[in-house]
Amino acid sequence: MKRKQVFATLLVAAISLLSSSCGVGDKVASVSVSAAGTTGTINLVGLGGTLQLQVNANYTSGKVVDETNFSTYTITAEGFYTDYSQTPPVEVAMPTPPLTVTINPTGMVTAVDPAVCTWVNVGLSATSPAWAYTGDYKITATYGGFTSQPIFIPVASAASGASNTNGACGPA
Repeated sequence: MKRKQVFATLLVAAISLLSSSCGVGDKVASVSVSAAGTTGTINLVGLGGTLQLQVNANYTSGKVVDETNFSTYTITAEGFYTDYSQTPPVEVAMPTPPLTVTINPTGMVTAVDPAVCTWVNVGLSATSPAWAYTGDYKITATYGGFTSQPIFIPVASAASGASNTNGACGPA
């Protein structure tokens, strides 16, 4: 009789260990989005320039899984850019819906026509610029019912016409 009890206890313990190590109860806790391969300030440079987004599902166990190709994306235009083709230059609201960037189902963001420069040099000279952006695209990713924090992407697909930039648009 003792043998059967010991065997049954060991069997229950083994099943418990197996089920806990197989991730039963491991659930998505949050989703995060980033621009792959970038550090610091993000800048979408050049007409046709691209940024690859990366979406990670963060699980309650601490596991992190890349879910970029299985996420959906929401993009919102914010702020303005300066149109230097006008005399005097005119501040123009970022196009809504976003017309100066596209985002595909795999999270690739691409700068497209019409080209814009959402950066301004708030410094005194072109040789020592102090860049700030006036417009951006706010992107969030959704996976498994969770929405990520926003990522903000300014665009430098056109040259700047400001006198203190020598045509540069944003940080290099």
